[in-house]
Amino acid sequence: MSLVETQNLTKKFDNVTALKNINIKIKENKITGIVGPDGAGKTTLIRLMTGLLDNSSGNIKVLGYDLPSFSHEIQKLIGYMPQKFGLYEDLSVLENLSLYAKLQEIPKKNISSRIDELLDFTNLKNFTSFLAKNLSGGMKQKLGLACALIKKPKLLLLDEPGVGVDPISRKELWSIVQKLIEDDVGVVWSTAYLDEAQLCDEVILLNEGNILFNGKPQKLINEMKNKVFKITGPFINKRETLRLALKYDEIKDGVIQGDNIKVICDKKDLLPNLESINAKKSKYESIEPNFEDGFMNILGGNFNSDSPLSKELQKLPKTYDNLIEAINLTKKFGDFTATNSVNFKIKQGEIFGFLGPNGAGKSTTFKMLCGLMHPSSGEAKVLGLNLEKSSFKARQKIGYMSQKFALYGDISVIENMRFFAGIYGLKANEKKEKIQSMIDIFELKKYLKYPAKDLPLGFKQRLALACAVMHNPAVLFLDEPTSGIDPITRREFWNHIYAMVKKGMTIMVTTHFMDEAEYCDRIALIYKGKAIALDTPHNLIKQIGDNATMEDAFIEIIKRNEDA
Repeated sequence: MSLVETQNLTKKFDNVTALKNINIKIKENKITGIVGPDGAGKTTLIRLMTGLLDNSSGNIKVLGYDLPSFSHEIQKLIGYMPQKFGLYEDLSVLENLSLYAKLQEIPKKNISSRIDELLDFTNLKNFTSFLAKNLSGGMKQKLGLACALIKKPKLLLLDEPGVGVDPISRKELWSIVQKLIEDDVGVVWSTAYLDEAQLCDEVILLNEGNILFNGKPQKLINEMKNKVFKITGPFINKRETLRLALKYDEIKDGVIQGDNIKVICDKKDLLPNLESINAKKSKYESIEPNFEDGFMNILGGNFNSDSPLSKELQKLPKTYDNLIEAINLTKKFGDFTATNSVNFKIKQGEIFGFLGPNGAGKSTTFKMLCGLMHPSSGEAKVLGLNLEKSSFKARQKIGYMSQKFALYGDISVIENMRFFAGIYGLKANEKKEKIQSMIDIFELKKYLKYPAKDLPLGFKQRLALACAVMHNPAVLFLDEPTSGIDPITRREFWNHIYAMVKKGMTIMVTTHFMDEAEYCDRIALIYKGKAIALDTPHNLIKQIGDNATMEDAFIEIIKRNEDA
């Protein structure tokens, strides 16, 4: 039996067609992944399955019931976890579960045992008294999942449950969901993480409301056989080699992977001459493809141009050897130590990755370095200035993009840009010209009158980055800038990051994407408030093993410190 079946399913919002003639069958006892770029129609499709939206035309059946006619019956049989954390933040873990049990009409005599079962299942038994707002990102997602399972569903719909969650917590979530399959629960999992999509039994790939692929992930992977290559060093400059390689039409995609570069090309004999890409002493090796390679290929992304930011930004003069310094940096909240005597130095023109599990102290450290939070002890220096003593002077040379969208949601895109240009001291023609260039670079023209809160996620992040760099900062802090956005938009962001670094900007970035960690020059790994590792991505991976991945290194280094 199909858990979900659609025939020519179409959904329109005013003049926008979000889904066009969708025909799918979602099978029982499987995890079905829904992937695609921002605005592809993933969330719309899941909401149609829940009965929260009515279709414009076509047919949809869920668990044998026609929608929208039997939406109430269906909603009693499914579990749904929305993209945004939808629980009550001022209630505790136990209070949220109790509330959902009552809303789902669980018999009173069964509530206690069902909650105990779910607390064990999600490893939340030691956190029952915690308010939901005080949980880490991973724990919030586990609580959301437990509430969705309070009345054991036949179909579980998860809309990007891994967004903003560290690799360890994502693995735990995945393990929990796999156990549900053994209990005959069908799962639909929308995701921006292509490593998760590769693990699904079936994948539906959407783009602009159309299905581009529907089948087993391995089928898409197999189509990329003999089309994926690794360039192994030595390199004079990895980023420059990648930039030059992407100028060739034959190179469909390319990314840095630690000390190597991965490229996609239809045939080996079409690969560019290594000398022409400033890699004379390097060599090509054929490697096995993964799901992301197939995803990028089928979407036909074009990554062959330089970032337009490179023409807009001014070349920054050589200043200090170390533009960012954390010196015994410590932050305490009462008896809790969020950051514990952290030390590191970041050189000019460096991309410095700051990694760690949810709740490890990354954002707290970030805020101290930006002058947004005072340390309990120790010192934060940017451009040689102590942020406590010279905060205003230093901030004029800093750009900051926060983890959560921090612009003004109720005012328009253009009003946000004017406001931030004013804050950064841009005036008259310079202000007007800079705003116009940011509109052009980040393709914001059609959204100028939109309230910022109504933008698609990818464009929210573009707007936030535009506001953070319009004053040509010497130092840029990016706190999970690509969380929740699709791989194509992430490529675009890193294209901009490379361009900024080339102009002498220094960038500190946090991320939960382990492939992005490999784009950095160096990485600091923070755990329980302490910096437990500091090295290049390549060296950290080599500590674990020759065939290890960045995710393996992340998990193993944390495990070793847990056991120490």
